[in-house]
Amino acid sequence: MRNIIWFRRDLRIGDHPALVEAIKNSEEIVPLFILDKQQIAEAGEKLLAYMGQSLRALDESLGNKLHIIEGDQVEVLKELIARYDVKEVHISAEYERYGAQRDARVEAAGIPLVRTGSPYAVAPGRVVKPSDATPYRVYTPFYRAWRTHGWRAPAVTPKNIKAPTPPEEYRKFPDFKMPKDVTVIAAGEAAALKRFKEFTKNGLDGYDENRNFAAIDGTSKMSTYLKFGEIHPRTLLANLGESTAHDTFRKEIAWREFYADVLFNNPNTDTEYYAPRFKAMRFDKPGKQFAAWCAGKTGYPFVDAAMRQLVQEGWMHNRTRMVVASFLVKDLHLEWQLGERFFAEHLVDYDVASNAHGWQWTAGTGTDASPYYRVFNPIEQGRRFDVNGDYIRKYVPELKHLSAAEIHEPWLFLDGYSKGYSERIVDHAVERIESLERLKEIKEEKPEQPPRRSS
Repeated sequence: MRNIIWFRRDLRIGDHPALVEAIKNSEEIVPLFILDKQQIAEAGEKLLAYMGQSLRALDESLGNKLHIIEGDQVEVLKELIARYDVKEVHISAEYERYGAQRDARVEAAGIPLVRTGSPYAVAPGRVVKPSDATPYRVYTPFYRAWRTHGWRAPAVTPKNIKAPTPPEEYRKFPDFKMPKDVTVIAAGEAAALKRFKEFTKNGLDGYDENRNFAAIDGTSKMSTYLKFGEIHPRTLLANLGESTAHDTFRKEIAWREFYADVLFNNPNTDTEYYAPRFKAMRFDKPGKQFAAWCAGKTGYPFVDAAMRQLVQEGWMHNRTRMVVASFLVKDLHLEWQLGERFFAEHLVDYDVASNAHGWQWTAGTGTDASPYYRVFNPIEQGRRFDVNGDYIRKYVPELKHLSAAEIHEPWLFLDGYSKGYSERIVDHAVERIESLERLKEIKEEKPEQPPRRSS
């Protein structure tokens, strides 16, 4: 008797409850990954190329027994069920709209799905207010309740996985090419575990102090591995202590789970405003300024370095994600969805909930308790979080010749534009005021909070 283990956002064998459950009551499992034409059509080149590498790594860990098939999920599953006399199809539960609808369609076709575990330490919908069982709308109380709820220990990694050898027609590994001159993080479960081990040894204890500095390797780089499920968040949480650094890292994992919960409870907010009144705000139409933002040619060095990092590496430092998002919405007066889509096209760690709600948080249209008044100053952010300008020099070679004192405002120095760097497309001080003026146009009579200075 056989069971199918249908891999999706869980490309690993360690800490994988659905895999353990599939093995438990079967003589052999049929490991399966279905290439989804719709998702492939919508995904960015970098993400697809990374996924191809991750599937190869998963196949190796399964003794080269992974079945890779392109086609409709119902048709593929029915074919394998008949071929291998399958009793059950085991999956990790999905909570995002597309995945949940796909699984419902499979079940409606009469295919039994057994859900065990999810991509989260605590599944969306489980953390609710004790007073009325409604979902949390603000992060901090969610975090406290999430910790109180707790999570299970990591699942045991199977030592012996018995699976049939797939015929050639079930070995359709995708040949997605990484774009030229793009270098992304190493793919696969082994790479994830190696990176986390290195981070735990060298970066975790200083995480609270170093995570904001763009020029140093102070973050865990786990976002891509979590996106593809090459590591489970419970593995990351398992041995954390109570120091400020460890709790700061725990809180970053909780942000991912909070945004998944927000999207689960507000399923259209991947594209629509969480705070609907911002639909009425006066935004500009995308044009040359949007193109300059995409190309990393805004004339603001910290912004441009970040945008070029995104295109070259399929990843961007979290601090700079907030800075470039604020610049798009508050300085260029463009809707957050434009930036969200550009990120989706280029990010290897693209996660629909984290991306959309990260953008809405910075845009001031989301769950933040202090929304639109926060305007990141791209000059001061650079000075604070790239003090010596090393991050800027790495991605903006036109400014390599400038000193730390000059590099954040090259327009103030005679040599600032000598290597062809772009002139500023806007004046931040002017656009900050304009942004707040536009807010007044839709503001309710009772003010939400007095204006703050630029961050």
